[in-house]
Amino acid sequence: MTTEQQTDGMWTGEWVERRLGVRLPEPSVRELLGLALRRNPRRAQLLVSQVLGKHVPQLPAVVYRTGYDLGLAVRELLGPDAAASAVVLGYAETATGLGHCVADGLGGPDGGAAPYLHSTRRPVAGIEPVGGFEEEHSHATSHLLLPADPGFLGGGGPLVLVDDELSTGTTVLNTIAALHGRFPRTRYVVAALVDLRGEADRERFAKTAADLGVRIEVAAVATGAVELPENVLARGAALVAAEETRQGCAVPPAGPQAPLTRVDPGWPAGLPDGGRHGFTAADRLRLDAALPAMAERVAAAVTAGATTAGTTAAVPRRVLVLGYEELMYAPLRLAGALQERLGADSEVRFSTTTRSPALTVDDPGYALRTRLSFPAHDAPADGDGLRYAYNVAPGRDLSRRFETIVLVIDDAADRPPLHAPGRGLLDRLRHVTDEVLLVTVPALRPRPAAAAAAPASVSKAAVSKAAAGAALPPALHGPAFGSYRAEEVSWLLKDLSGITLEAPVEEREEAIQQGGAHYAESLPVEYQPSAEYQQLFQQALSEYAGRIAEAVAVVTETVLAERGHGVVLASLARAGTPVGILMRRWAQHAHGLELPHYAVSIVRGRGIDPVALRYLADRHHAADVVFVDGWTGKGAITRELAEALAGTGFNPEMAVLADPAHCVRTFGTREDFLIPSACLNSTVSGLVSRTVLREGLIGPDDFHGAKYYRELADGDVSNQFLDAVTECFPDVRASAAADTSDREPDWSGWAAMERISEEYGINSVNLVKPGVGETTRVLLRRVPWRVLVRRGAEAELGHVRLLAEQRGVPVEVVDNLPYSCVGLIHPQYTRGATGDEGTAV
Repeated sequence: MTTEQQTDGMWTGEWVERRLGVRLPEPSVRELLGLALRRNPRRAQLLVSQVLGKHVPQLPAVVYRTGYDLGLAVRELLGPDAAASAVVLGYAETATGLGHCVADGLGGPDGGAAPYLHSTRRPVAGIEPVGGFEEEHSHATSHLLLPADPGFLGGGGPLVLVDDELSTGTTVLNTIAALHGRFPRTRYVVAALVDLRGEADRERFAKTAADLGVRIEVAAVATGAVELPENVLARGAALVAAEETRQGCAVPPAGPQAPLTRVDPGWPAGLPDGGRHGFTAADRLRLDAALPAMAERVAAAVTAGATTAGTTAAVPRRVLVLGYEELMYAPLRLAGALQERLGADSEVRFSTTTRSPALTVDDPGYALRTRLSFPAHDAPADGDGLRYAYNVAPGRDLSRRFETIVLVIDDAADRPPLHAPGRGLLDRLRHVTDEVLLVTVPALRPRPAAAAAAPASVSKAAVSKAAAGAALPPALHGPAFGSYRAEEVSWLLKDLSGITLEAPVEEREEAIQQGGAHYAESLPVEYQPSAEYQQLFQQALSEYAGRIAEAVAVVTETVLAERGHGVVLASLARAGTPVGILMRRWAQHAHGLELPHYAVSIVRGRGIDPVALRYLADRHHAADVVFVDGWTGKGAITRELAEALAGTGFNPEMAVLADPAHCVRTFGTREDFLIPSACLNSTVSGLVSRTVLREGLIGPDDFHGAKYYRELADGDVSNQFLDAVTECFPDVRASAAADTSDREPDWSGWAAMERISEEYGINSVNLVKPGVGETTRVLLRRVPWRVLVRRGAEAELGHVRLLAEQRGVPVEVVDNLPYSCVGLIHPQYTRGATGDEGTAV
């Protein structure tokens, strides 16, 4: 076994053994364990495993093989038939990866795996634990069991409980007591690296088994005892205090700061990141299949970093893959695959961060030689004390230094404290290595019972087919559909490009207002801008690109601060789509994030596309989805979205670039200024039409539809708009920050529309279109009656005046208008009015 247990001929427990008198006499136990001192009133000593991959960086093959062989031993103990029905339960945080490896070994040599669940200290809103128990001696004592399937631990087969050490067995007995009443079974097996129980503890095991009428058996790699001196707790506390006084205050690592690179591993959609909510044999097969490609992506970043650093070798000699607390198995397997990919010229080691505070002593005879401390960044426990990474910094022995550190976390832990300057884990790592790679995997988030309910707008046919596992249609991507790059947006739409849906504006308006048709059943003839109007667009883009960039930065930073770095953007097609792309670009520019981005349809009066919701819920946690739009008019779509998402598990709070209506909490600005993407239709929206929902074209398992106007490619400025705003990102980065001001909506825009409707005798707020964006859409697609312009805002509304002149619409300059301008629909069509046309420009 290759370990770092022997250093300069010394056992890494010698320091504690000499000073405190704690002894591990059995050679087999001393081979597996070192010793350190805890800062814990319940237990003085910390038994530091050399093969677990927690506190001591170890070869991933050693870590995996140790757990796998333990699983084989359990399989032999149970026999093949009983092993086939066994379920494995691991303990957070230390043994989560070990339990995975045991489950793999228990599955046998043919590549199977036993079902696996580990306890967790991370609660999930809406998910009720199926059990919980206490670990009295631990630094963090409470454990939760949160399987996505509440019946995961049922079935009656053997339950295999996995921990790194079996000291007294109290935690195991607490677990059995907590679970046996709900999930009774006849056989329990405890698997541990070391069994250190005394005779009294073994008698408690026998008594518990007899009282419950069950078998409780133990399988361990090594068995022995810990010899403790008298008054060990007091003596240990005094020794810790004396050593900390001798060392003085810890000094943060100094020196240059290594570059940080974010690497997208290409984690398979829907694959659990570990056993927190359950992990099956099928999940293991998916992970095995995906590992080579993921390791290739990380290896490419490692070798690129080595080239940049000017090293003579093709790759750094020592690479550390650092997992995060409970996330052990995924980074362990990635470390193993990375070692295979990098080959013999490099040595890959694996360890993880921990909650456990312990004394560090930079001595070859002490197990924990260095410590990096950093604030907790694991939501929802941000601010919950400090976390630690041991033996990552080299200390005095520079031969232990890692040239590259690959930090692997889940997206729930990719939060602001991780990136905190001077204090966060990333900053601490960047001072002890040559390069840091950040790899984020999506955390599985099981849906609460309420989220499993179908949206109110889903038809009965759609519900029944969804329950039966009806296939979902594929997303559309450019260049086959739309002029945006494939990675920038996935269109959850049905391609209707070959169908004639257009009608003259006047015909559509009369049919809509007379109640004979819904606006989403047809399309207006695409407006073809004149040369003069196109020039106005270019002028507006030049003038307002920086202002838009700042609003994009603010709304994106606000979303990330509120919802974390694991958000999924879902733009409301089509006006929201360019905003969603810009938000995605800002997250990439400022944080190195690759946010998933979709475009979905919402239709006023008919709700959001239910098939698109099913698609999103199938691939992501509903609570992570943020719906994005361009701007608010009077708030009709805000209300529509809230009604459509009630009871679905999706968050109805929309993020918009501009909120002049004061009806949302998350926005980039509340100013009503010209957003150039409001000036045009499809030619600034990826050449995609607004969305269509018409019986006969859209079935119960279809997305809402839209057309791709390939024939308008010569006039397409979609990417020009995006690039012009993106070029301004560096100029606004210094001032970009989440909006922490009072953002509560007051719906003052809606109140103003009611006043205007009454004042002009329209008697329907649906025919009042407030704001620059809405007024522009009225002039392009409806039959406007007149345009109201706020006195003093005329200079910014050249395109509105030009369109009004071309359509013969009078412009009236007024005082006390809360918007820059307002468009009014002709009042002769008030009967049966259906309102505005969704979110498409």
